[in-house]
Amino acid sequence: MTEVTWTRMEEGTKADYERLAPLFEDHARGSLVDNLAGLLRMLQGPKLGYQVDRYEHSLQSATRALRAEERIDLVVGALLHDVADVFAPDNHSEAAAAMLAPYVDEQTHWVVKHHGIFQGYYYFHHLGGDRDARDRYRASPHFDACKHFCAEYDQNCFDPAYASEPLETFLPMMEEVFARPPQVAGVAGLDPTS
Repeated sequence: MTEVTWTRMEEGTKADYERLAPLFEDHARGSLVDNLAGLLRMLQGPKLGYQVDRYEHSLQSATRALRAEERIDLVVGALLHDVADVFAPDNHSEAAAAMLAPYVDEQTHWVVKHHGIFQGYYYFHHLGGDRDARDRYRASPHFDACKHFCAEYDQNCFDPAYASEPLETFLPMMEEVFARPPQVAGVAGLDPTS
């Protein structure tokens, strides 16, 4: 494979980019699910005071969504909703949502993006915060969906006795979701500033 002759992108030609783009796309898309599964596996380990680690929490979340017969986007969103904890602990909701945005429906993107503040309903008040901080999003058409997600697929997913499905159960779903042509800038009608 011949490399480009330049070291600054501004020097690239149309022909260069027509050759480079598919090389990157094939590589990135071909390893995307494996890379995401790897990030998810990075949540294994310390329980951090909970009865399960973040990996098991994620499997429980996805398993509960699957068993409730939620749509595939939400099941995958449930599986990956906390995956950004490993690289963006201070804005994990937004980071996980940004990863999912090109591939999932608008509601799943919104739910994952806002689940952190909605999850706060269960504990913010114990730390001197406002448990009703989620109310600022009450006008959103996805408010109830996010409230439901946190009640049914997040706050209750710390049970060491719950029989979660293994990650392998979800890999075909991830393959299906991440094989979709990516949507960019606005993701299915989303306002990119929201």
